[in-house]
Amino acid sequence: MKVVDIDGSTLSLALYDDVAHSKELQHSVQAGKLEPEVAFLNASLIPDIFPVLAAAHKTLVTKARDSLTTRTLHSELVYNYSGSKHITESLKRCGISESSTYVLAARFNASADEMEAVRKIVNGKEIDLEELEGRAGVAEIQKLYKVPGLELGIGSLADAITCRIASRDAL
Repeated sequence: MKVVDIDGSTLSLALYDDVAHSKELQHSVQAGKLEPEVAFLNASLIPDIFPVLAAAHKTLVTKARDSLTTRTLHSELVYNYSGSKHITESLKRCGISESSTYVLAARFNASADEMEAVRKIVNGKEIDLEELEGRAGVAEIQKLYKVPGLELGIGSLADAITCRIASRDAL
């Protein structure tokens, strides 16, 4: 688990593998019955935590402006991580699915007890965040974010995703 400070708020991140009951987690998230509330992202679409931090910053800015696009702060994080302006499509592609076994859990301003509750909810094996880069689905990410091979010659995949997150609303 890693806790990152973002403009006076914190974002707690935990990476899980071998998640056995993602279908139940997905239904709980969709119904808004997950306690504590947490964002579950498809970890195979995350080559590094930096784009997640960019999406988290964008989420906190929209919250401060009282202009969330989605119903909750944590679903807004998943939405902002995606490259799409379509909410449903964003949550389907970048959020947890029924068959997910590799998941990144993220919670804003989490206490130690809340993150322990997340650990119990997930029922998977927590692994080091350093594994993100080696396990990222590069071809899937390139397709989702429309990253051409030439762009990877001048920057990283994480850079490409971050640029798309930052510029999505301007395009």
